Amino acid sequence: MRFFFLLVLLAGAALGVVYPWAVKNFSGHEIGAWRVYERASGFKTVDVTLAATDAPVRVLVDMTAVGGARTAGRQAVLTLTAATGGRTVLTDVMNFVDPSVRENSPQTNQKIYRDDGGLISDVEAGTYTFTIGQGDAEGIDIQTVDLVLRSDAGATDERAQPLGLSLLAIGFIGLVIALRRGGGGRPGNPNAQPPAPRWGRGENR
Repeated sequence: MRFFFLLVLLAGAALGVVYPWAVKNFSGHEIGAWRVYERASGFKTVDVTLAATDAPVRVLVDMTAVGGARTAGRQAVLTLTAATGGRTVLTDVMNFVDPSVRENSPQTNQKIYRDDGGLISDVEAGTYTFTIGQGDAEGIDIQTVDLVLRSDAGATDERAQPLGLSLLAIGFIGLVIALRRGGGGRPGNPNAQPPAPRWGRGENR
């Protein structure tokens, strides 16, 4: 049973954690990256020319910050808007609650936090304007912000993550129970048992 529940746990981790992360960060190929914020100059809009063959386009945001991305609850750290032809095609609020994190440099305390801004499913050939702004979260020392676009990006199956997390919980609980039951049949420590009574002349009275 231990092996069975271990397999369930691993399957749940792959389906609920690894699969969504891999689709968001590695599906398709990168169109490019644009610097949209620096401390010295502030935020700026970016115009990107997209082709219909780029669809679907995943919008990612990389934020470099000193220390941790500390947010109170689910406050907005950054806001994102994408528009083309006078209409808005994507809006999102990024709180970096569960981002992917990597070190910017071993010599600094800066970390790069990546959050998913969403998917532009239908792409019409033309110029898209991306606007990223400051949210209402405080206490985050933002150094730079980069916009990253990936074309032909896959979309995750909405059923996959809940199913994966359920399997993860079932596998973990089952594994814990199986380990506890398995430990109950082990022989005890002979040194912990009281000595057997002695009979005869050597008996203690």
